[in-house]
Amino acid sequence: MDPIKKEVTIGDCRLILGDCLDVMPTLGKVDAVVTDPPYGVGFKYKTHDDTNIGYSDWCLLWKHDLDELTDGPIAISCGMVNIQDWAKPTWILCWHKPASMGRCAVGFNNWEPVLIYGKPRNGQIADVFKAIIIPDKSINGHPCPKPLGWGLALVERISKPTDTILDPFMGSGTTGVACVKLGRKFIGIELDEGYFDIACKRIADAYRQPDMFIERPAPAEQTDMGWPNKKAVK
Repeated sequence: MDPIKKEVTIGDCRLILGDCLDVMPTLGKVDAVVTDPPYGVGFKYKTHDDTNIGYSDWCLLWKHDLDELTDGPIAISCGMVNIQDWAKPTWILCWHKPASMGRCAVGFNNWEPVLIYGKPRNGQIADVFKAIIIPDKSINGHPCPKPLGWGLALVERISKPTDTILDPFMGSGTTGVACVKLGRKFIGIELDEGYFDIACKRIADAYRQPDMFIERPAPAEQTDMGWPNKKAVK
């Protein structure tokens, strides 16, 4: 059975509907990974049981596949409660999220860890970055999307222009939008078709809103077999 249920190509972005554990072995090498997997804390995803039962073993499976896919850096937003379950990273970045409404054991939570495995490809970087959580109507329908500032900060820090970035838990497509805006190639995998469609739209919209300082190739024709509007994105 083909592990790819649907595939859409938009510009330099290859978007795949399917289970990352099935899809990743079919991919070639990538330069870096930026991802935000489920945290195992009970979020109400439509197609994923976000339980902590077996969570560590599940993470080991897809992390092993990532290690096979890249010799470059891997950036994982792991959440606060799971940080002890991961293998020792090369370093931990601090995502500072001012004025966050999150709660924690001591009161208010205004930061999250990002595990870094390997050496960033863009030279020396600061290990703290700020990304404010801003309401975004384009990601309505996803229970816990990351803000675009999160994706921009990580993609720019760990990769070089023209690198190919993989996100095996694409969700609403934040990493992909960041890659478009920064001139990187992108491969995204998503299990939920509703979230996949949101990501497709957001990435297509990002190509329609060019940045003055990024020179991109003309978007390629979409190659999906089910997503509406099969014409080239213009």
